Amino acid sequence: MKNILVIGATGQIGSELTMKLRSIYGNEHVVAGYITGAEPKGELKESGPAEICDVTDAAGIEGVVKKHQIDAIYNLAALLSVVAESKPKLAWKIGIDGLWNVLEVARMNNCAVFTPSSIGSFGPETPHDNTPQDTIQRPITIYGVSKVTTELLSDYYHKKYGVDTRSVRFPGLISYVTPPGGGTTDYAVDIYYSAVRGEKFICPIAAGTYMDMMYMPDALNACVQLMEADPTRLIHRNGFNIASMSFDPEGILAAIRKYKPEFEMEYKVEPLKQANADSWPNSLDDICARQEWNWKPQYNLDTMTVDMLEKLKVKLLG
Repeated sequence: MKNILVIGATGQIGSELTMKLRSIYGNEHVVAGYITGAEPKGELKESGPAEICDVTDAAGIEGVVKKHQIDAIYNLAALLSVVAESKPKLAWKIGIDGLWNVLEVARMNNCAVFTPSSIGSFGPETPHDNTPQDTIQRPITIYGVSKVTTELLSDYYHKKYGVDTRSVRFPGLISYVTPPGGGTTDYAVDIYYSAVRGEKFICPIAAGTYMDMMYMPDALNACVQLMEADPTRLIHRNGFNIASMSFDPEGILAAIRKYKPEFEMEYKVEPLKQANADSWPNSLDDICARQEWNWKPQYNLDTMTVDMLEKLKVKLLG
């Protein structure tokens, strides 16, 4: 039985991933790592163990790893893209200095490590359509720079020290559980909230701007599936392109209007978010993930839209 530590367990991905892992491996085997001021609440707090675990504190991480005999770490600590651009030094401290601490603890305690990368690791020179697994990565944001460094540093620790590092390049993630918190792709979550509330949506991304997106249940499955994959099949490790759907604002608007024909949207483009979006791929080629660990998403834009509208109606309107 695995003992797992999720660092960043109260964040946008971590809160859902922790519960997913507990449902698979057992509540007592999955530790929710959090920082002061972001304590677990509700089911996340009550269903299993939790420990203060700050990526900037290597000794603290190691203490938790030894106490709970951890053999796999999901390191989700990071600032989202827009927030990172306003706090670049903090973004590096958490994303890279923190990762170094995690990898060192993993090296000394024989732990596997999952640290997500992102479509933000690509840049303007990257082919934008069907972006290959192996291609130029020259991002123009500190978020992207840190994600490329994440991939390289994780590969380094695998090749030099044998640490079992693995990662995926997440597209924009869409979820009804945790509200968005400063990402370029957050509009694709916010739009559903506006639709359910009956409000006009003000879109911060320009018409015709395509980005890869994914429904959170598929993203969670990808994390678990990759960490359970046969290591002898893995050629790339850090980080795999994974894809599910690609759309622009008009595409998601049309999907929602199938079920809410009265829904309205207008544009008020935010320059920073638009600059990020313009530098990222329109769509990813995920053939390597499909070949090396049988990746396959379960949701498309329409099935996700149905589920989001149903779940948010219950959440927001009761």
